[in-house]
Amino acid sequence: MFKHFLSILFAGGLMIATTGCDVEQTSEGRLPDVDVDADPGAMPTYDVDTPDVDVSMKEKKVDVPDVDVDVDTKERTMSLPDVDVSLPSDE
Repeated sequence: MFKHFLSILFAGGLMIATTGCDVEQTSEGRLPDVDVDADPGAMPTYDVDTPDVDVSMKEKKVDVPDVDVDVDTKERTMSLPDVDVSLPSDE
């Protein structure tokens, strides 16, 4: 169950990280000239500002099931991920 929780958390973080990018085209592309002594073409260049993602672990107390004969819950302390995403500023 903990692995399932981490995989969902990771997928959500990945989704936020990839949708929070600020992409600006910094130069135009051009095609090469079409004679034998042609200048090479150029691909456009982009300036990409990605979000700053800080992932750390912190201790929290959570109720976890204790399954013997009955289902009871016990409070335990475990490390949980703490994700902080700072989006790039618009300039």
